[in-house]
Parts: sequence; structure tokens; C-alpha cells
Amino acid sequence: MDEAVRTFNLLGNRLCLDFTNTVDDRFRENKDELLIDYRDLVAWSRQTGITTDEEASHLLAEAKRRPEEAEAVRKRAVTWREALFRVFQAYVDETNPHEEDLRQFNTVLAEAMSKTRLVSDPEHYRWDWAEKETALDWVLWPVLRSAADLLTSEELHLMRQCASEECSWLFLDTSKNHSRRWCNMQNCGNRAKVNRHYGRKKQAAGK
Repeated sequence: MDEAVRTFNLLGNRLCLDFTNTVDDRFRENKDELLIDYRDLVAWSRQTGITTDEEASHLLAEAKRRPEEAEAVRKRAVTWREALFRVFQAYVDETNPHEEDLRQFNTVLAEAMSKTRLVSDPEHYRWDWAEKETALDWVLWPVLRSAADLLTSEELHLMRQCASEECSWLFLDTSKNHSRRWCNMQNCGNRAKVNRHYGRKKQAAGK
């Protein structure tokens, strides 16, 4: 999997939230899209454990053979990601999601769930996905299932949005006291402290 080299920060504590966090500075005009090409999507799937090295290499080989289809999958992934983000953000903001976002999510969720299958291992049964050998978009199916599981779980009330005004990342607050405010204390948390310190100095200088 040498071609897929981008490294992602997995801070969401749930697969679906890590997926929504594949863009930086979402609300800025010059946002930093992390899924630039299909290789990035495969790299993300490998780092999150959706794919094995063998599966990731197979996807990259298939993408080389079907580049237009691979790019279409990437664009679709970004569209789905933003719809999913808006559904999650509506919950955080205590508002109702847009009907179109929910409709789109239900449509792709139904497609994904139609690909589930039960397989038998030597010691147990497990869920797997059909058509993995041919479908370039199967890496998105576990994301959709993860989102449906979170939206219908008792953990949903632990979902937070980073308190930084410059960040839109989502995470599940699994801290002991459920008091986590930042997606990453080293980045967003420290930046907020610096901004507050600068603001106090500026205010003091103006007196």
C-alpha cells in the first residue's frame, strides 16, 4: 500500500465521526480537504481498520484500472460526509436535521445494509460485506452502519463538537467526567489558550 501515504488524526472515538473529520477548516473558503483522491480514502480506511493491507492494495489496483469510477466514489464520499456531518451537527445544536440530508443518509444506508452478510469463522460468526472484490465504494459501508448505530445508541448524548471556533471536528466524549471540550488539546486547546492570553494582553494594553 505504498501509494496511500496520508496520515489521518483519528480523534472522534467512533468510525463515523472520524470520517466526518476528514476535512480541516470546514467553514472556511480555503478549507483543507483531506480526501484529495481515492488513494486518500483507501489510506483512511486502512488506518481506521476497515481494510486489511491486502484489501487496501486490491482497491488501489482496481482504482488504477477504473480511475473515473474511483474518482466518482471519492466525490460521492465527500458528499455523503457533508450530509452526515450536518445530521450530526443538528443533534449537537439541538435542531432538526434537514429532510434532504436525512433522506440522502437513509438512501445510502439502505444500499450499504443490503450488502451485509453473516459469515462463519472457526470459532464464531461475524458480519462482513458482499461484493468487496469488485466494489470500490465498499469502504464507505461500515461508516454508514457506524453512523446509524451511533444515532440510535444511548451514547449519542456524548457527541461533542470541538469548542474551537476554527474547528468543526466531532468526537464522542468518553472522558471520565464527560468534560472534554477539544478534539485535540495539543492543537485546538492550546490555540484557544494562546488566543485568550493574547486577548487579555490586548485588552490590558488598551486601558
